[in-house]
Amino acid sequence: MAIEKVSFEETLKRGVVERGLCVGCAACVISCPFNCLEYADHGPKIISECKVCGICARICPRFNLSLPSLERIVFGRERRNEEEFGIYKRILVAQTTSDEVRAVCQDGGVVTSLLISAFEEGIISGAAASHESVKEPLRAAPKLALSRSELLECSGTRYTYSPNLLALKEGVQKKIGKIAFIGTPCQIHALRKIQAFPLKKYADAVSFSVGLFCSESFTYDGLVMGFLHGKMGIRPEDVARVNIKGKMLLKMKSGEVIALPIKEIREYACSFCSACPDFSAELADISVGGLGLEGWSLTVIRTDVGDEIFRRAESKGAIKAKPLEDKRILDLLIRMSRRKRENLIKSPS
Repeated sequence: MAIEKVSFEETLKRGVVERGLCVGCAACVISCPFNCLEYADHGPKIISECKVCGICARICPRFNLSLPSLERIVFGRERRNEEEFGIYKRILVAQTTSDEVRAVCQDGGVVTSLLISAFEEGIISGAAASHESVKEPLRAAPKLALSRSELLECSGTRYTYSPNLLALKEGVQKKIGKIAFIGTPCQIHALRKIQAFPLKKYADAVSFSVGLFCSESFTYDGLVMGFLHGKMGIRPEDVARVNIKGKMLLKMKSGEVIALPIKEIREYACSFCSACPDFSAELADISVGGLGLEGWSLTVIRTDVGDEIFRRAESKGAIKAKPLEDKRILDLLIRMSRRKRENLIKSPS
């Protein structure tokens, strides 16, 4: 199929970046065959004359996004109206069986255990994920994890945005082999557009994807430096872990837990999140989130690939799972999914 020859300036700069809709996923940056773009200030920056190839517009998750068309590619059909949180095969609650994972994970440790299991079986050679920045505590940063210890380092949740596609690019450049991709719903959208295009060097490198439930992310300067450090007097380096369970919970390295009302942090949410219609990463192979659970993760297995990865981890004892029996959790998932769809700001065309 011929690619429409449109420039970055005509499409993404004008229709996405300047409208405040850019999520900073870096899909356009990694896909530019002429290296006209670089990642700077949470988004693309043009550094040389655009060659007007049109590729960046085809893979941006905020430009001409059609979830139904991607659903047809991923699942072979579109989501039905009653499938409130997307197409799926099974929905479970699951948790790790590893004390090592449990010591560093956010909720049930499912994502980390899936990655370690796939890595140890040779299904993947690494994972494109995120970790906490070494230089800036509590800031999420992309990480290409190439060992068990590095996968453990990526465990837990970070509430600022990380362009994990940059880690995928690193893995492809290093020719490490098959890679698992872990990301938020908007990043999964970008990955699926890359695969649909296809940009084969990235499409062929990804073994499977894990999507993370996401209501919204927060700016580092606002949430961490402005609110926690500036207003509350909490040093980021003193925080061991952050969680949001109706409140923002800070587990300090001293052992103290500080609870802050959600309403206190809403103003620091990234504005581009209001343009996202997807709470539970509906296009991923496996979607995972805490969603009010303690010590368990709600796990939505969506594709045959995801089902195989999960069953292999479960059969070797890395994960234990049980059916979702708490209707309140299911109702919450449906409500959160509806809210994201209802809050959608129409994407640019």
